Amino acid sequence: MRLFHANLSRSSRILWLLEELELPCEIVPVSIIRRDGSGGRDPRNPHPDGKVPALTDGEALITETIAIVQWLCEQKPDSTLMPTVGHPQRGPWLTWLAWYAGVYEPVIGFHFAGVGDNPVLYAGFRGRAELDERLRKTLASRDWLVGDTFSAADLLFASAAIWAREILPDGDVVDAWLQRCLARPARKRAEQREAALASQEPPGERAGR
Repeated sequence: MRLFHANLSRSSRILWLLEELELPCEIVPVSIIRRDGSGGRDPRNPHPDGKVPALTDGEALITETIAIVQWLCEQKPDSTLMPTVGHPQRGPWLTWLAWYAGVYEPVIGFHFAGVGDNPVLYAGFRGRAELDERLRKTLASRDWLVGDTFSAADLLFASAAIWAREILPDGDVVDAWLQRCLARPARKRAEQREAALASQEPPGERAGR
C-alpha cells in the first residue's frame, strides 16, 4: 500500500490510523494546494482532485477519508478499531463515520465561513449547536463514541483537533475524551513520523508554511 500524504492535512489522521493498526505502508509526500494559496497540485498524486489522502493498494485507488478508514480497518479485522460485520456496534460505528463526513465537517465549514445560519443549509444539515450537543451528550454517558473501547470513530473526530481545538465542542467531558485520544502511543508515533516526513516534502510545500 502507498499513502499519498501532505503534512498537517486530512491525511495526517490516516498516518495515525496506520500506526494504530500497525500496518506497513509506503508514505509518498506530495504537494497540495493549501488554503492560503501556497503549494500546488502534484502530478505524482493519483487523487482525481489532487487532494489528500489518497491510498493505493495494488490496482485499487481509494480517495475519501471514510473509505480509506474502512479499507484499512478491514485489513486488520481482529483490531478493536472497527466492529466486525454482524457485531451489534457495527451499525453505530458506521453511523459515526458517515455523520462525520456527511454532516459534521460540512457544518463546521459553514460555521467558520460565517454561513451556518443560512436557512437552506440549516434545514439540510442543522447547525453547530446541534452538532456540539450530540457529541457532548454521547461522551457524557461513555468514555468512547462506540462501545467500551477506542475506535477509528474516535480517531476521526479527535483528529480534527490537530488543526484547531475549537473545531470540537468545548467542555470538560470533551476535553477528557480528547486527552485520552491524543495520549495514545500510536498518536505520538504518528506525530514523530510526520515530523520526519516534513524534510521529504516538495519545496513548494515547505515554502508555503
